[in-house]
Amino acid sequence: MPSKPRKLAALADTEEGLDGSAAKPFPVADFHVHTIHSDGELGPAELARRAKVKGYKFVGLSDHVDQSNLEAALQAALTASRTLTWAMHAIILAGVELTHVPPVQIGGMVDLARKLGADYVVVHGESPVEPVAPDTNLAAIEAKVDILAHPGLITAEIAKLAAKNGTRLELTARRGHCLGNGLVASLARIHNAPLILSSDAHSPSDLLTPELQMAVALGAGLSYDEYAQVIQSAADWGDSLAQKAGILELG
Repeated sequence: MPSKPRKLAALADTEEGLDGSAAKPFPVADFHVHTIHSDGELGPAELARRAKVKGYKFVGLSDHVDQSNLEAALQAALTASRTLTWAMHAIILAGVELTHVPPVQIGGMVDLARKLGADYVVVHGESPVEPVAPDTNLAAIEAKVDILAHPGLITAEIAKLAAKNGTRLELTARRGHCLGNGLVASLARIHNAPLILSSDAHSPSDLLTPELQMAVALGAGLSYDEYAQVIQSAADWGDSLAQKAGILELG
């Protein structure tokens, strides 16, 4: 087993066993959760509090949006992020999930979300359990979206383009959406595409724990060391987003 990255070792409380199975999982870095500002059950404050109690280091608010509600949902997330981070001592970031937006409009919507101040942008990918428009994955990666959520039965070409453009392919805990996790993990490994682990939480029971976060990774076929690298990458990215937003020292 390769040695644990130094920064991750600082996050974990115990050392791993020889096969990795005895290691304490790392704090949760989850950039895909929903609130009452789309189809989630909780307001941002309660969601963030429950997430922190479950072991979250980063809470990324990313409500479903399209052309009709992008500005309102993003403003709510930004307000929550900038007012709650210092009070809760947890890093809360403001994103959006572009959902069922026609592929031809995804690039413009990504640009608009960033112009309006989104810390990061997610696109609702071609899940095997929803009628997402074909070529949504391609349009999202061509727009250099930050996260392609539950991309489903992706191809090698999609994984290669994600690697080239720096789009993080999601491994999700969400029922149904998770059916593509194994393929996504495999092709990401082959083509060196970045991965990220997410809950896609809509209710308190959907929130990850550190143990469940690790189970999602290992269940998708990642090794313990690959899981550790994915979490370290997410933590580093979260820190950089928080620094850019001016909230790093507040969390």
